[in-house]
Amino acid sequence: MATVLSVSGSPSPTSRTARLLRDLDARLTAQGHEVIPLDVRALPAEALLHADFSHPAIVEATALFEQADGVVIGTPVYKAAYSGLLKSLLDLLPQYALNGKTVLPLATGGTTAHVLAIDYALRPVLASMGPAHITPGWFVLDKHIEVRQDGSILVEPGTREALDQVTDQFSAALSERRPLTAAA
Repeated sequence: MATVLSVSGSPSPTSRTARLLRDLDARLTAQGHEVIPLDVRALPAEALLHADFSHPAIVEATALFEQADGVVIGTPVYKAAYSGLLKSLLDLLPQYALNGKTVLPLATGGTTAHVLAIDYALRPVLASMGPAHITPGWFVLDKHIEVRQDGSILVEPGTREALDQVTDQFSAALSERRPLTAAA
């Protein structure tokens, strides 16, 4: 099927956002996609903060975006916007790093006051990077994600249903992609 890059923009090692993404990754893998997780917090802070485009880790991350057919972008919402960590990575990517790709934006946060962060903060930045399609995203309240003792998560049933639906729409959009061919 397709290669999906699953990007967590959370700075926290115990992030609900990252756990939620890994849960969605499992669903996409079960649907036949190859999923490559990327936790931005694992990239060298020095390279991100000093905009070191030539750092090997940044070059590798850029290559992962280039190779992917689809990209899932997950972020916690801070002050009504996506994380600064995610912004630091997006700023280092080429202007059209999402060219021709299908993108699924996801966000987590503590209050419904931030539900529009996907559409008003994240989506415009993603759209400026040239994706072929940005599927409907989803905002998940932190309280709807229960972290179990083993590190797995339990998502509130109504939220689970909505997440499954947006994930399946993303998967279907990836499957419908037609490779672009050069004019002869």
